[in-house]
Amino acid sequence: MGVFETVAIALWAMLPAYVPNNAAVLAGGGRPIDGGRTWNGRRVLGDGKTWRGTAVGTLVGAALGLVLNAVASNASDLLGVSLPTFPATVLLALPAGAMAGDIAASFLKRRTGRQRGAAFPGVDQLDFVVFALLFAFLAAPAWFGDVFTLPVVAVVVVVTPLLHLVTNAIAYALGLKDEPW
Repeated sequence: MGVFETVAIALWAMLPAYVPNNAAVLAGGGRPIDGGRTWNGRRVLGDGKTWRGTAVGTLVGAALGLVLNAVASNASDLLGVSLPTFPATVLLALPAGAMAGDIAASFLKRRTGRQRGAAFPGVDQLDFVVFALLFAFLAAPAWFGDVFTLPVVAVVVVVTPLLHLVTNAIAYALGLKDEPW
C-alpha cells in the first residue's frame, strides 16, 4: 500500500470519529452528564460534557458514516483507492467511542486538577482516537483488522494531533471555543 492510499484510508476511516466532538461543541449546552456532582471536591466531568452534545455528536458521526458509505464507490474511483465502507455496528462505534474518549479525558482532567478548557497535551489530541479505535475493534474485529492496519494506525496517530490543532484554532477564531487548543 502506497503512502497516498494509506493516508486516504486513514482519514476516510476516521471521519466518523473526527466530527463528533466538533458537532458536540455546536450543539452543546443542556444538562451536564455528571449532573453537577463532585468527587473529592472536584466536578466529575464538568459543564462541558452534556447529554445533548454527546447524543448529537454521536448521531452526526453516524450520519456522516452513512453518507461515506453511499459515496464510497465514487470516491474510490475518483481517488484510485479502495476506500472502506462501514458496517452498521461501526457506524455507531466510531462516533460513540470518540465521545466516550472525550468524556474519559474530561474525567482525567478533573482528577488531575485541570479546569475546563485547560490544555492536556497528548490526551487532548488522542483521547477520542484511542476510544474510537477500541469501540470499532470491539464492534467488528475482522473489519477493524482489515481497515486499521499498522500503517493506517500510524498515520492516524501522527495526523490526528495536527488536525486537532488546526480545527481547534479555526473554532477559536470563529468564536466557537474559548481556547485555541
